[in-house]
Amino acid sequence: MAERSFAHEVLKLRAGEGTSFSGEGILAVTKALLQSGVAYVGGYQGAPISHLMDVLGDAHEILEELGVYFENSASEATAAAMLAASVSYPLRGAITFKSTVGTNVASDALANLSSGGVTGGALVIVGEDYGEGSSIMQERSHAFAMKSQMWLLDPRPNISAIVDAVEAGFELSEASSTPVMLQLRLRSCHLYGTFTAKDNKRPPMTVTDAIENPQRQLDRIVLPPASFLHEKEKIEDRWPAAVEFIKRRGLNEVLGADTADIGIIVQGGVYNTLNRAMELLGCSDAFGNTEVPVYVMNVTYPVVDEEILDFCAGKRAVLLVEEGQPDYIEQNLNAILRRAGSPVALHGKDLLPVAGEYTAAAVTRGLDAFLQKYLPDVVRSSPSLLMPEDDARSPFAPRVDAAVVRPRPPGLCTGCPERPIFSALKLAEKETGKQHHVSADIGCHLFAINEPFNLGATTMGYGLGSAGAAALNSKDADRRTIAVMGDGGFWHNGLTSGVGNAVFNQNDQLLLVVDNAYSAATGGQDVLSSQADSVLRSTKHPIEKAVRGVGVNWVKTVSNTYKIGALRDVFVKALTTKEAGPKVVVAQSECQLNRQRRVKPQRAKAIKEGKRVVKERFGVDADTCTGDHACIRVSGCPSLTIKANPDPMRTDPVATVLDSCVGCGVCGANAHAASLCPSFYRTDLVYNPTWRDRLLSRMRGGWIGLLTSGVERRAARYEVSL
Repeated sequence: MAERSFAHEVLKLRAGEGTSFSGEGILAVTKALLQSGVAYVGGYQGAPISHLMDVLGDAHEILEELGVYFENSASEATAAAMLAASVSYPLRGAITFKSTVGTNVASDALANLSSGGVTGGALVIVGEDYGEGSSIMQERSHAFAMKSQMWLLDPRPNISAIVDAVEAGFELSEASSTPVMLQLRLRSCHLYGTFTAKDNKRPPMTVTDAIENPQRQLDRIVLPPASFLHEKEKIEDRWPAAVEFIKRRGLNEVLGADTADIGIIVQGGVYNTLNRAMELLGCSDAFGNTEVPVYVMNVTYPVVDEEILDFCAGKRAVLLVEEGQPDYIEQNLNAILRRAGSPVALHGKDLLPVAGEYTAAAVTRGLDAFLQKYLPDVVRSSPSLLMPEDDARSPFAPRVDAAVVRPRPPGLCTGCPERPIFSALKLAEKETGKQHHVSADIGCHLFAINEPFNLGATTMGYGLGSAGAAALNSKDADRRTIAVMGDGGFWHNGLTSGVGNAVFNQNDQLLLVVDNAYSAATGGQDVLSSQADSVLRSTKHPIEKAVRGVGVNWVKTVSNTYKIGALRDVFVKALTTKEAGPKVVVAQSECQLNRQRRVKPQRAKAIKEGKRVVKERFGVDADTCTGDHACIRVSGCPSLTIKANPDPMRTDPVATVLDSCVGCGVCGANAHAASLCPSFYRTDLVYNPTWRDRLLSRMRGGWIGLLTSGVERRAARYEVSL
């Protein structure tokens, strides 16, 4: 297993009643699940909640002691369908995945779940990957909550508040027979804090109990006529029950009540940013002691009309801080206030950005505009970020000419086994003389769309690389389309939506499956084809066997992607063969990042024990290097760069290999496969050398000295003559 180990941290999960629990946000969420008597947990890894799955996996002994079932789901849809266990049984279940893409994948199961409703508490923990650090399209989970009428919790980025939200989420779900979404932003997942722990609870009914006592409720099954009544039930029963629970438990908070005749309404997850902005303007402190009333929406859906009207009563103006677009909450609040005849002025995206992450700078500007209009006396300081960008004191003032700042697109890691795959594909296109449409996929391999490879025209979703090229299939074309897919995406849904679809429709595409032995982009979790031995999961299931099982006849597995010449030849055959149907190339090599995590401790241990260890390094002979840098353009490895030419008679810089080199050999293999200059060499660094190593080193040194002695003498005479 290559994912990060939380074996030490999970010991904290045994903390009992009254203990002070300190840790990261995700660890606190796990503890809250156990304190809530959860019966089963599932999910699919993805930012920013990947390591919630890793923590749960490392805590399997604690889960087993409590009778809690846990699994790494095959996809978000699989995870969401697990919550069916809470429909008829009083089982508390939780699932987790990245949003919004994970929610999209899980939408069918979640829509059916929210229609029929639940008996046991059902909690969907979504990692809201929105804003400047996001790796996906900019969308919000809020729309899905409204569409399916699932209640959405958005707690303040505070450990205690997050733990309370988990516990209250189960209770809210049970009180209203509705699944509940708990939204955690990146900073909430990774913040550190302390809360007072409670004892872990064994679920009143375990999964085993439910299996041995089967139950069913016909009116919970989404089938007419019951499904027609579900919508009526949502409005007449579940919604009022949810609102009553939210009010009774005080899930939303009012801070600094009656301190001013204006106010601020904010999503819970954005509260810390708002308070920082208020602190910069001098109307609050780091502990949230505000001079302007703030209504914190720890539940952003449903909106509680009565609480909104109470907060706005007697106020001249209110600012709504709602991150992202569309402005769902602002529209809702406007409807509530105008229907009630409230005269309060509601501001939101007229003062704050319409879209994008609400950073401290963005919120401070909008808040300052609001306060200057309605309560200028409360603004006691003017931070530099409010200065015009042409003012040298502004942190946003340009420090250097933008033209001299070179773009640095994200790329693959040093020694990544995927780099030679795309080098070989470029060489294959060069040999066939044809460029191809390349349908890309989600994963590390998507970096191939950047320099130096420039491969990839579209990406439609995880495991959809093959499906994204489905329409570009013509018997009259003089070339075939290429699709790319990772092993994680392949097992996620690519086998059916991509490979099975291509077989069924006799698609002539070439599908490249990048098999690096892990779901590497999400943290190195194992997949079905991983080679690691696992006591918890079944691995070592070959991708080639799977694709042949659904009807692919032309399949080639390359077990060492670093052999670029051989891989290039396979691509050429796949692109030129006359055989009908999809062609699949499975390119295997272990993720270098995960390999180094595994190998480095082993190597260090062996060296410490005095064992002989050989570490390969590569370099460039400066005398041979021509300085055209074609090797860099075809590779793009971070450890391959340039340095000043040591020859005073030559001005062009030469290529060089940095100390970060891991010895994969791609630079030299690229140079050979592309018929570039033969300037690369390999060096073996021997730790704890044997007597044979020492003898061989002396013999080599003597022989090299003998061969070069004449050259050195001639060079010395030349320097003297000068």
